[in-house]
Amino acid sequence: MVDFEELKVAISEMDDEMAMRIINEVATKNVDANKAVAACQEGMEIVGDMFEKGEYFVGDLIFAGELMGEAMAILRPLLAADAGEDLGKMILCTVAGDIHDIGKNIVKAMMGAGGFEVIDLGVDVSAEEIVKTAKEKDVKIIGLSGILTLAIDAMKETVNAFKTASIRENVRIILGGQSCHRRGMRRRWGRCLVNKSSRRRCNLPQLGSCQVNRADHPHFAC
Repeated sequence: MVDFEELKVAISEMDDEMAMRIINEVATKNVDANKAVAACQEGMEIVGDMFEKGEYFVGDLIFAGELMGEAMAILRPLLAADAGEDLGKMILCTVAGDIHDIGKNIVKAMMGAGGFEVIDLGVDVSAEEIVKTAKEKDVKIIGLSGILTLAIDAMKETVNAFKTASIRENVRIILGGQSCHRRGMRRRWGRCLVNKSSRRRCNLPQLGSCQVNRADHPHFAC
């Protein structure tokens, strides 16, 4: 019998050997993958709590995110089989002019934990490439990350590129990173939702809910 409580603890304590042993057991025995994902998410919530308390550090978040990614690589096919349908795709990248990716990679792991197929375009990605990928792969969720101040303009340019391509109304765009702390972001972006807690679920219309880890940064969904 798979011990999902033990899996939660293994993730929270970043015990990669124990966590992957249990994950592989889930895959081998073909038991409830959704319970395994829930246990992993609960473990990641504990990691987030520890980070906010100053007991875990950025390096711990990165390691936990990578561990979560490894777990989801095994669990995702099982989730898709259970669901009997495509769980949805999203694009994730750091915008043009910025090469920071720590927060992006953490969010990638958490989105994957929600059952989504994440198309990671990497860093310093142009608005044109993002729009092109969205059209070619029919992606409805776009995650844009940026740390530097100049990332704000790159995000704006990307949003406008979707408008120019006449597909802005067909996508949900999530903006995240230190640049979103800048004063005036609400005025600049208008009516946006702000996800201020790593434990809140970001409700994405028609594509279910996915866990978003903000790595101490807010996310704007517009």
